[in-house]
This record gives sequence, C-alpha cells and structure tokens, in this order.
Amino acid sequence: MEVKVGMADLNVCASPDSIITLGLGSCVGAVLYDPTTKICGMVHVMLPDSTTIGAGNNRAKFADTGLDELLKEVIKKGAKKERLVAKIAGGAQMFSVNKSSPMLRVGERNVEAVKKKLKELGIRLIAEDTGDSYGRTVIFYPETGEYLIRAIGKDPKTI
Repeated sequence: MEVKVGMADLNVCASPDSIITLGLGSCVGAVLYDPTTKICGMVHVMLPDSTTIGAGNNRAKFADTGLDELLKEVIKKGAKKERLVAKIAGGAQMFSVNKSSPMLRVGERNVEAVKKKLKELGIRLIAEDTGDSYGRTVIFYPETGEYLIRAIGKDPKTI
C-alpha cells in the first residue's frame, strides 16, 4: 500500500508499504527511517520556522515542529531513535526572483532549517536531493531504504 502525505502533513509506515508526497516545490520531504525495523515517516515541510508565525494546530507545516512530531510518531510505531537516519528532498527555488530577499528563498531556508533540526535531534542525514528549480514527487520504500525522486523532464533518481 502507498501511504500518502499531503502538503504540511506527516505520516508513518512500515515495510512492505511505501510513503509518498506529491509536488514538492520549495517544500521539503524529510524522511526518518529505522533500517532495522523498516519503519519510516515522512513530513512535508512548507516553512522553516514556527516561531515567526506560530504552529497553531498544524505542527507538520514547519521544519522545527514537524520533525519533532514525526520523531514522536515513528518511535510510537516502534522505531528506535538511536538507529534513525534521514533523507531529504525538495527545497527548490521555484521562481526566478531576487534571490537576495530571504522571504523569497523559502526552499533554501527550508533545507537549512530541516538540516539544523536533524542535527539538534542527533539524527544523521545520509542523503539529499535538494535545491535547483524544479518540483519533485518522492516515494520512500522502507523495505530497501530507497528514496525515489521523480521530476518532470528528468530521469527518476534514487538516493
């Protein structure tokens, strides 16, 4: 079964299921994965930091609160924190605009925020496909640990 993750959403699954999110532009699809139990979770991060806006009741929307929430959920499902590794994709610069404006560098800021939070949590980032200027659809397969990245006009790639 393919478990879906919507925008500003998170979900967890275990092998043999896979987990997918569509249309990552400036958003980041971050996966936490326990290779021993083959349990994983994915969060579709829209914005870097909840402290500027306030997470309200959607913690998955932000890198800081979304990764905290995802960690809780994968552990609840049976993953062990000390075995978790992370893979991330997305964080594109979708529009050609003044790149010096921090408000318009959302993709880059999302990637930075996700990496910072993973470091704080003590979770090792083992692969990424981020940046550039195209959207991505991503599928993670906990059975193999493969993160498939598909983009229009590009060959699919696995990280």
